[in-house]
Amino acid sequence: MTVRRVQGSEVEYGIAVQGQPTANPMVAATHVVNAYASAHGLTRRAQWDFEEENPLRDARGFDLSRDAADPTQLTDEDLGLANIILGNGARLYVDHAHPEYSTPEVTSPRDVVLWERAGERVMRRGAELAAQVPEVAPIVLYKNNIDNKGASYGSHENYLMRRDVPFESIVHHLTPFFVSRQVICGAGRVGQQQDGSVHAFQIGQRADYVEVGVGLETTLKRPIINTRDEPHADPKKYRRLHVIIGDANCSEVAIYLKHGTTSLVLAMIEADALPADLTLAQPVKAMHDVSHDPTLTQLVELDDGRTMTALDLQWRYLEHAREFVAREGSDLQSDDVLARWESVLTRLGRDPQECVRELDWVAKLSLLEQYRERDGLDWDHAKLHLVDLQYHDVRPEKGLYHRLEKAGRMERIVTDEEIRAAVTAPPRDTRAYFRGMCLTRFASDIAAASWDSVIFDLPGHESLQRVPTMEPLRGTAEHVEALFERTETATELFRAITAR
Repeated sequence: MTVRRVQGSEVEYGIAVQGQPTANPMVAATHVVNAYASAHGLTRRAQWDFEEENPLRDARGFDLSRDAADPTQLTDEDLGLANIILGNGARLYVDHAHPEYSTPEVTSPRDVVLWERAGERVMRRGAELAAQVPEVAPIVLYKNNIDNKGASYGSHENYLMRRDVPFESIVHHLTPFFVSRQVICGAGRVGQQQDGSVHAFQIGQRADYVEVGVGLETTLKRPIINTRDEPHADPKKYRRLHVIIGDANCSEVAIYLKHGTTSLVLAMIEADALPADLTLAQPVKAMHDVSHDPTLTQLVELDDGRTMTALDLQWRYLEHAREFVAREGSDLQSDDVLARWESVLTRLGRDPQECVRELDWVAKLSLLEQYRERDGLDWDHAKLHLVDLQYHDVRPEKGLYHRLEKAGRMERIVTDEEIRAAVTAPPRDTRAYFRGMCLTRFASDIAAASWDSVIFDLPGHESLQRVPTMEPLRGTAEHVEALFERTETATELFRAITAR
C-alpha cells in the first residue's frame, strides 16, 4: 500500500487589474492565457476536446438534467474562452472569471507539488506578458481561494480510485478526514463567515463556503464530498474522486501532505481497512468549527456521542495508516509522508508555531501576529487583510510566501531546477507524456486533445482521427518514447500507433 496513484490538481487564481477595481475579470483572465499562448507559439495549438466530458453525471447513480443545472456546472460547453494545452501535458484556460491551471496527470504527491508549482510559473509569466500588451493594465494573480467580498473560487484535487468501491464507503470514511485535515493544509484567512464579517483568524479559506455534506455542485451549495462522476478514463475500471473543499496552498509541504495523506486514506478505503466509528454528527458545522479555532482545541461531536478534536481525528487516521502500511508494504515516499504526517501532528499538539516553516496557515498567522503586536492592530484592521492577500501574490518580489521561501524560512520539497523543467516537460509515467509530446512535436497536426484523447488532423484523411487515451498509465515514456524518436511526422506516428 503506497501513496502512488494517478492524481493531479486544478487551481483557479484570484485576479486583479491594478488601478481598475471594476475591470472585467474574465477579460483580464483571457489576457493572461492568450499572452502566454502567443509568446510561446501556442496560438495555433490544439483545442480542448469536450466530446467525452459529462459533468452532470452523479456518483449516486443519476444524471442531473441540463435544465436543472447551474450554468457554472456545464463545463463540457465550449464558451469560446481561452483554452490551451501545454507541452507539459497541463491545461491552461479561463474558467469563468479566473485563469486556471490543471496539472498533468501524475502518480505521486511529490509530482503534484512539482507540476503545480510549474503552474505558478506559467501563470506568473502569463501576467507579466499580458502587461506588455498595449492598453492592458498590469494584472496581479493570487494563489488563494477568496476575494474577501463573499466569493470563493476553487483549488481542486483529483484522484483515480477503483470503480468497484461503493461510493457510500467513500463518503463515510472521507468526511471526517476532510473535516479534520484542515489543520495540516489550511491556507489561513483573516475573517470568518463567507463575507468576513466576524473579525478573527481562521485555519481554512474554503471552510465557510462548505454548505452541505454531499452534492454535485462546485460553485454553490458546495459539499464536503463532491459527487461528480466524470473519470476521464475507463469508466468501468476507474472513478475520479473530485475534491473541491481544499485550499490553494503555497507551501510545498502542505501540498505534499494534502495529497499524500489523502492517497493513503483512499488506499485504506479501497481495501476496506478503516473502522466505521468516526462518523461526525454534524459534519458541515464541524468543518466550520475546526477552521474557526487556530488553537486546535475545538471539540466536534461524533454520531455515538463522543467528542474529539481535529488533531484526535487525524491521529486516528494516521494510526490506521501505519498499521496498514506495516501489513501491506510501503515505499520511500509513503514512508516519508507517514513520517511527516506524524511529525506535524506531534508539533501541532505542542504548539502550532513549531510548524511555521511547513504549513501555510501557521506561517501566515505568524506574520499577522507580528503586525498586530508591532502596530497594536485588531483583527478588523484593513492592513491585516492586505497582508493576508499579499501572502498569496505570485510575484516573487511582492508575495510574502515567496519572500519567506527566498529567505529560507519555508521548507521545500522540490528544487527550482526541477520546477523550471516541469514548465515544459510532461511527466514520464502517465499518458500525459504522450499528450505533451504530440503537442510539442506535431502541433500543427493536432486538432484537439483532452485528458482521454488526442485528435489528429492528418494529410490524406478526410476526417479527424481520434486516438483514445482511456488508460492513464499507458502512453508513458516507457511505452512511446522510442516511438517518438523513430518517427518524423504525425502521420508516421499515427500509423505506428494504429498499425495502418
